[in-house]
Amino acid sequence: DGVLLLLPRQNLFQEAEEFLYRFLPQKIIYLNQLLQEYSLNVADLTSLRDDEMETDKQEMKEVPKCGFLSRNEKVLFLLALVKPEVWSLKEKCILHLICKIEDGNDLGVAIQEKVLERVNAIKTKVEAFQTTISKYFSERRDAVAKASKETHVMDYRASVHQQDEAAYGELRAMVLDLRVYHISSGNLQKIVNPKGEEKPSMH
Repeated sequence: DGVLLLLPRQNLFQEAEEFLYRFLPQKIIYLNQLLQEYSLNVADLTSLRDDEMETDKQEMKEVPKCGFLSRNEKVLFLLALVKPEVWSLKEKCILHLICKIEDGNDLGVAIQEKVLERVNAIKTKVEAFQTTISKYFSERRDAVAKASKETHVMDYRASVHQQDEAAYGELRAMVLDLRVYHISSGNLQKIVNPKGEEKPSMH
């Protein structure tokens, strides 16, 4: 019976070691490399504009009444990179790594509380990420529809470009937040026990 009781605990320790010593270092390296990619370091946001946006072209074409509605492949490419990382963070990290606050009022505890405050802020952003992306698609859809219908109204075209630039900023900020979260989790032992001693914890 004692052996059976120890098995779940051993499995938990193995999962924790796998997470801390393999998953987190690899993830931080990957996110650092991702942040070095040109696709996440675009200085001129106007370059994100879709070259195939039909309403920007002057020549006449025989088109359906709804017009040609094209997607912004550059933004979709970034979304395909970032979205799996967000879901991984939500499923593998946040649900299992909300730490306890140690009793006391020293500097270590103050640092711990700040880190946990940051972790919780990122948790909130992750939970809002899906809503943000859904809103991007719905708002861009409406803007493209109006731009296709009212091709002489330049504000509709500008609105489409603005949606793409805003989405790019959101995606890059999300990658930065993901990296911060993983780096914070990499110091989990110091966060959980900033005083370096065994003592009761309080939530």
